[in-house]
This record gives sequence, C-alpha cells and structure tokens, in this order.
Amino acid sequence: MDPQQRRKSGINLPASMSETSLRLEKFSSPTKNLISPLKSMSPRTISNLSASPSKSTSTCSDRFIPCRSSSRLHTFGLIEKASPVKDGGSSGNEVYTRLLKSELFGTDFGFSDVSAGTSRVGSPMTPSRNMLRFKTEQPSSSSNSPFSPSILGPESGNSGDGMTPTKPPRKVPKTPHKVLDAPALQDDFYLNLVDWSSQNVLAVGLGTCVYLWSASNSKVTKLCDLGPNDSICSVQWTREGSYISVGTNVGHVQVWDTTKCKRIRTMGGHGTRAGILAWSSRILASGSRDRNILLHDLRVQNDYISKLSGHKSEVCGLKWSFDDRELASGGNDNQLLVWNQHSQNPVLKLAEHTAAVKAIAWSPHQNGLLASGGGTADRCIRFWNTGNGNQLQKIDTGSQVCNLAWSKNVNEIVSTHGYSQNQIMLWKYPSMAKVATLTGHSLRVLYLAMSPDGQTIVTGAGDETLRFWNVFPSAKAPASIKESSLWSSMRSQIR
Repeated sequence: MDPQQRRKSGINLPASMSETSLRLEKFSSPTKNLISPLKSMSPRTISNLSASPSKSTSTCSDRFIPCRSSSRLHTFGLIEKASPVKDGGSSGNEVYTRLLKSELFGTDFGFSDVSAGTSRVGSPMTPSRNMLRFKTEQPSSSSNSPFSPSILGPESGNSGDGMTPTKPPRKVPKTPHKVLDAPALQDDFYLNLVDWSSQNVLAVGLGTCVYLWSASNSKVTKLCDLGPNDSICSVQWTREGSYISVGTNVGHVQVWDTTKCKRIRTMGGHGTRAGILAWSSRILASGSRDRNILLHDLRVQNDYISKLSGHKSEVCGLKWSFDDRELASGGNDNQLLVWNQHSQNPVLKLAEHTAAVKAIAWSPHQNGLLASGGGTADRCIRFWNTGNGNQLQKIDTGSQVCNLAWSKNVNEIVSTHGYSQNQIMLWKYPSMAKVATLTGHSLRVLYLAMSPDGQTIVTGAGDETLRFWNVFPSAKAPASIKESSLWSSMRSQIR
C-alpha cells in the first residue's frame, strides 16, 4: 500500500506492514472458549493475529486515537515550570501559550489555565512532577464553559490573583439608636401624623396637639392644641421647612408658621377629615374621607383652586413628583391615580392593587418611576412607569404595606409594614434584594419620615413609640453606617 492510499484509509501503519496483516478472524467457537486463550495473550500478540481475508472480518489499528471533542480535555491542565519573563511580557506569553495549546490539543484545551498555580484551577495538595494532572470540572456556566466562542476564555484578561474581590454587603444596625415615647399616637391606617422637615425638626400629631421635636438639641415645642371638638389627622412640612400644614378631623387644613408658633391660614372645603397632605413647591394638596382632593394656593384668597374627583372611597395616599408635574394619589378603593396640572381628570388609572393604597413614593433617581404599596389583602409593592402606565415590577412582601420612602443617597427603598409582621424592610432597586429587615414595634408601623440628610428614618406605631434607625449611607461616603454621637440611646418622651 503506498503512502497516499494509507492516508486515505485513516490507519497509521508502519511502512513494512500491510493492512491485510491486521485482521482478526471471527471464531465460531463459543465465547467462553475464547476467554482463556486471550487471557494469556498480550495486546501486541492480539493486534498481530492474521488470517485469510473474509467478509466477516473487521479492521483494527495498532493504537487508539481518541476523539478530542468528546474527551473533556479541558479538565486537564499542564504543569509547566516557571520560566523567566521579561518585564511587561507576562500577558503576551500567557496569550501565546493559550493559542499554542489550542492549536496542538484542540479548542477544548485552550481553556485550561496557563499554570497550575492559578486560582481558578487550584493548587495541588502536594507538589507533583507529573506533566498532566486532573482537575475538578467546574459547574456548567457561561464563564467556565469549554464551548465559549473565544479560545482565550471570558476571563483571559484577569488572573486569579488580580481579580477584584467582591464588595461586602453594607451593614445596617438592627436596633434603633433612639426611642421616643409618643402618648396618644393613634393606631389608624388612614392617618399621617409624623413628618420631618428640611430644618431637622420632627412634627408629630398626638391627639388634639402637634408637637415639634428638634433633632439637633432634643427640644420639644407644643405648636397647637385644637381643643376637645377636633383632632389632628395629618401633618406635612413645606419643602423649605418653615411652615407646616395640619389636617383636622372636621376637614379643615391649617397652615402654621413654626418660627412664631402662629397660625397664618385656615382653609375649608372638605366635608370630613383630611387624613393626607402633600406639598409641591407652591401648591398644597389635601385628601379626605369625602373622596376628593383639593389643591390649595396660599397666594390665592379662595380656600382651594381646584378639586380633583376620581376616587370612590377615602383618599389615603398623596405624593407630588420631584419636578411638581405629577401628583399620585391612592385610595381605599384600591386605585392608584396619577394627575397632572393640565387636567382635572386623572391621566393614569392603575387598578392592579387589591387593597387600599396608602404607600406612595416617587424615585429621586429616575423621572416617571413610581412605587406604590397595597394593604392587607394585597401586600405587594409595585413599580410603575408613569410615562406609559406600564407596571415594571411587583414583589409580594408578605404583610400590609403602610409606607414607602426612597433614599436620595442610594438607589434603595424602605417600606414599613403592618399585619402581620410589623417590620421595616430595606430593598435594593431594581433587583429588590433585601438589604435588612428591622423589627421592634409591637403594632403596625403606620408612620414613616426621613431625616434631611437622608441617612436616618423615624417610624411610628400604635404602640406609642417613635424609633430612629440608621439605614442609609451618606451621599459622600457610602461606607457602613456608624451610630452618631449626636443621638442619645436613652429613651425619652416627645411631650
């Protein structure tokens, strides 16, 4: 057989050996008679058996040539001796070595590490001089797959020693750093009795009175007392922090100058309690049990400049967008409505919630991103694109959602809950991974406000306590939060 014919046949034979000499005769004797003679023969003797050509013979080679595509060669690595490398040439040598292995051993071998000492392969338990060593095959993933389109592998640019370590999760203190007693703080889902001003003053409605607590010096000031025939249903600071609006049980909306402790305006229009208030830059919106939303302007003599009617039950949630262009309202009719300044009809009607919508928060990081939370029968936080009305995301929290607040320092959101767990939860957005779960209140966490620096939240509940939690990092230093010496860990009263 000439060399050209030998190559066509696919069998590598020495020049002095013909193909016909490598034929095994098929014995007609039973199998068990064949076993004993073969035990005494060596593989070389078996391979040299010859017989006359017949139709029932098969062709064999003197050696086994494996199919590299199915041999999982990527689970083997070559242990090479370290060789001196010129300055700046280590990455080039690594690439060249990988390319060379790929050409010599096939693409499967191009994914093995250059040396046995890299962190992806792992070092052997004891030093070995074997040229080949078996390594444990990693679970199938895109980063370790031998079928990656690049022969250099997806991590060719990074060695194990040069990989950036993963950032440890931020630690959030599990206990409040301050607790205030708040006697007569009502356990009513539809009221909003706590707000924190941009001048670092906390306002709390207790019974018929509004109290102001300064976070800088812990001074408590009694702002007003409505008397025995009325009670406080809502409080809301202006964005500048010098004026505060108060919603009452008889449906009045009062505006007070806190520097002088003087009432400057009383506005009517609601037939019953005004349980929710929201300030834009110049317009005050009030929601009531009478199902209406009134827009008030202090520069106008009239009690209100516009009435928005769209809810079929009590309005319990109100929030202006940061650009003042949109107003979101939630009601006990399970609806979330979005209004703009150009129409008295809602531009969006979102009815996916199955319980009252009190918790509403606009994202300070993305225009048109709105979060809302449902009551006991719903328990979900939903995210909306108000530009097109699409629901972006939904997560079941497992309990009644009472409040939502978005951090202005990081893209995270905090929620407070009622039945049945009474917890405070911190979430990353958009992954909605839980950062922390805080507990301590014995009743529903109905009230939530955030400090002007965006680091601390205060929560209130029907257990008549206000609890201060450090949950968010500062805007300049996103490190782990440490308790400030400004706060006293002592328990004190707000009145």
